[in-house]
Amino acid sequence: MGDDAAFPGGEAEIRVYRPGECAPFRRLTDALGALSNMAPGFPLVVNGLTIGSSEALYQCMRFPHLPDVQRLVIAAPSPLAAKEACAPRREQSRADWTEVRVEVMRWCLRVKLAQHRGVLGSVLVCSGELPIVEVSARDVFWGAKPREDGAFVGANVLGRLWTAVRGEHCAGDGIGAAPPPGIQGCLLLRERIGTVPAPSLR
Repeated sequence: MGDDAAFPGGEAEIRVYRPGECAPFRRLTDALGALSNMAPGFPLVVNGLTIGSSEALYQCMRFPHLPDVQRLVIAAPSPLAAKEACAPRREQSRADWTEVRVEVMRWCLRVKLAQHRGVLGSVLVCSGELPIVEVSARDVFWGAKPREDGAFVGANVLGRLWTAVRGEHCAGDGIGAAPPPGIQGCLLLRERIGTVPAPSLR
């Protein structure tokens, strides 16, 4: 099952996902836990630099104009630490961050799949054709919040992006390489980001 995952203007409608009709993940130990941006063990190589996680890569993209902040994020020892490293500087995010963040996240997921397609491809196939849902107690933009009746309610943007990327993967597109997102100012330590190649299958 695909997903539109377009989110024009950074907006996304709230949806309701019912148990048995979706493929949820909440903890890193869940069957789909590897899809979390907080999952360790999925380093990414972009412009020759090793970045510890998709979370770190996403946070770096907030600050193309602040390479020193990017260095702090890259040096962080864990995905959570990468997120926290730039928290005091959120107000210095690129001016159009709200408008471009979904496209940036889509690219980060494609990079993650391209460079770990053996493991992540199998995880995505295990989700079948059900909509993927990131369950979150607080974040109803990237995730969906559990409701008393067991349903999950939220925009679930991360889950919808993974559902769309799964569709590309299962259609045979392979995600063999990840071109940079189609936005201006894609810089990493002052260097323009190029197409990220996929390493040998792992």
